[in-house]
Amino acid sequence: MVGGFQNIFKIPELKKRILATFALLMVYRIGCAVPTPGIDGDALATFFARAKGTLLGLFDMFSGGALERLSVFALGIMPYISASIILQLLTVAVPHLDRLSKEGESGRK
Repeated sequence: MVGGFQNIFKIPELKKRILATFALLMVYRIGCAVPTPGIDGDALATFFARAKGTLLGLFDMFSGGALERLSVFALGIMPYISASIILQLLTVAVPHLDRLSKEGESGRK
């Protein structure tokens, strides 16, 4: 088994993938430490202190505490989805956005 772990760094593609995985884990941990702007940290800490032992507390535990700090990465994909929906609705109301959306990929960029 030890020989298998020693071979990891001898295979260039595997070495590259493992190092990329560790780099992504570091980026995630840094992103979990960055709080979302405009959030009152004291009020959030009080809320989660009351939520200990509930389903919300369990969810916070599985997120590594990112939800309790309401970090940037705790938001997930919801801001992107909301922005996409808003832009699709605006294409109906704003003629310039409608023309851009009809231009195809270059218009969307």
